[in-house]
Amino acid sequence: MELNDQCMYCMKDERRDHLMIEIAQLDVSTVFLFREQTYTGRCNVVYKDHVKELFELAPQELAAFMNDVKRVAAAVDKAYHPNKINYGAYGDTLHHLHMHIVPKYENKENWGSTFEMNPGKTYLTDEEYQDMIEAIKKAL
Repeated sequence: MELNDQCMYCMKDERRDHLMIEIAQLDVSTVFLFREQTYTGRCNVVYKDHVKELFELAPQELAAFMNDVKRVAAAVDKAYHPNKINYGAYGDTLHHLHMHIVPKYENKENWGSTFEMNPGKTYLTDEEYQDMIEAIKKAL
């Protein structure tokens, strides 16, 4: 497993834990719940190895990663019933393959446009985060 000591995902450090909470280990990735919950149910699926681009994966690794993304999106859909799920694979400043799973709801934040990376508006109690994690785990 390739690691990068500058990467918050590889180092599993406080930078990562400040932004998100681990939900579960999947086949080739880890799913996290974002602490900022403007988009109720927003998660991040992070590939197990320090890979920069999708095209760096072998076909079977790519299929496994996309299956993890699919599983998380389906779980979020089942738990929170958004009108649409947006997907984002950015990483301009953090070169570790990950996919944002962003539930969008009609008549709510940024409906009909691109989601905001970290709006900084909606934070929950520890109990509320735990309830969300359990709901998503149950739907996985």
